[in-house]
Amino acid sequence: ALSLQAKLLRFTEARAFRRVGGTRDVLVDVRVVAATNRDLADEVAKGRFREDLYYRLRVLPIHLPPLRERKDDIISLAQHFIVEFSRAFDKRVVGIDPSAVERLTVHTWPGNVRELRHTIERAVLLAEGEYLSAIDCGLADPTPSEHAFQLPTGGLVLSDVERSLVHQALQATGWNLVRAGRLLGLNRDQIRYRIEKFGLVPDTGDHCAA
Repeated sequence: ALSLQAKLLRFTEARAFRRVGGTRDVLVDVRVVAATNRDLADEVAKGRFREDLYYRLRVLPIHLPPLRERKDDIISLAQHFIVEFSRAFDKRVVGIDPSAVERLTVHTWPGNVRELRHTIERAVLLAEGEYLSAIDCGLADPTPSEHAFQLPTGGLVLSDVERSLVHQALQATGWNLVRAGRLLGLNRDQIRYRIEKFGLVPDTGDHCAA
């Protein structure tokens, strides 16, 4: 909001603020580091960002291009995350197979490095081999293949499948609700709802991390 921007401008210029309910200004010695994924010059032109605050903050600008413009960095970052999560999850994943390299490189990564990190975290958790495949990374060709889930000829009970998948995800992540949710495309509240719905409880020795 423009009103909040005005307050921030006064703070950066006076280097003082007043506590809620206070009667005196408090002087501080700080440096402001600001980051945004928006084009502030464009926001100024459209009247959504104060021009005076823009130039007050723009002392030492650093432009970080999105990951889609740094394709040479994608595999290096992915390999770094593989090492990190292989250690964290006690897995033996050591690299990425050629099919996954290609898919990782052509993906646009709208979520930038955070999206790549979550993708590799999920892939390492699900991987059964030493090298991540495009399927492990969730970036395989969406056309049907022999890897697509096939409905058993005798049918199934959908709620039983859902319960089993949720339980497997919780066990794989040490009952970390956020990570378990990522494996299933759910958020923490949705995972918590299914835990209560199916009456799931940690096995002996498991630790539940909300």
